[in-house]
Amino acid sequence: MTPRKIIIDTDPGQDDAVAILLAFASPEDVEVIGITVVAGNVPLPLTQRNARIICELAGRRDVKVFAGEAAPLSRPLVTAEHVHGKTGLDGPQLPEPTMPLAGEDAVGFIIDTLRSEPAGTVTLCPLGPLTNIATAFRRAPDIVERVQEIVLMGGAYFEVGNITPAAEFNIYVDPEAADEVFRSGAKIVVLPLDVTHKAMTNKRRVDAFRALGTEVGGMVAAWTNFFERFDKEKYGGEGAPLHDPCVIAWLIRPELFSGRFINVMIETKGEFTTGMTVADWWGVSRREPNALFLGDVDAEGFFELLTERLARY
Repeated sequence: MTPRKIIIDTDPGQDDAVAILLAFASPEDVEVIGITVVAGNVPLPLTQRNARIICELAGRRDVKVFAGEAAPLSRPLVTAEHVHGKTGLDGPQLPEPTMPLAGEDAVGFIIDTLRSEPAGTVTLCPLGPLTNIATAFRRAPDIVERVQEIVLMGGAYFEVGNITPAAEFNIYVDPEAADEVFRSGAKIVVLPLDVTHKAMTNKRRVDAFRALGTEVGGMVAAWTNFFERFDKEKYGGEGAPLHDPCVIAWLIRPELFSGRFINVMIETKGEFTTGMTVADWWGVSRREPNALFLGDVDAEGFFELLTERLARY
């Protein structure tokens, strides 16, 4: 099969970094035609820096990185240094990137690419807040029907929130953008916390990354060790969820996942529930389904895939 063309829209983040590395290591499945960055886990100057560091680590200086929106559509930016550290990629020592940012802005790149590629051949993979995607749809409504699919990490149903009791971080940071994307009519696949909190690291799984004996394997192990400290303290488990790599894993091996095609709406005005993904799992609202909302993952299969692909570096 021809590899699926994807644009990774991201706010790196250690788990974003692992997702990008997984995509680069899977050329038979996905072709990364560009990386667009957005403010989220850390502010935009750091997310664009981090994306270029990851490209250089992977030996993919040929992939262009485009800087996108520096703030949500209508709210102050909320960041997550308490999880990812002050740089977003805290843990190992990292060199400053030398590859330049692409000249075009991220939103313009998304619009131009969707207009120039055959309709229905480009998948958008948001790993952070949906600000860039919503802004592109606002500026160029004609591109919505040209999107093959939006496969995103965000939201929650059974698990509920990780930044508030009701909301997952990516949706909470820019709920207005998420609301516009979910109402757009584009085909959407959602990898929520219900899935990602089952893709948990542990000592055996992290040791497998380190045992690869490569720079990439060591870096992923070091990032994961740093990333784990917050989740171990918060949830009391033995590791941390690798949220964003689930998006790429679904593109490669969708059979590892299961879910339902349901209606998902975004709460933008709730006193306690702003940013909540109102996932109508049982169909009680009678609203038309608009997203494949995944609920489970074969965690062993996920980590086997991730380790096997990272071993290619």
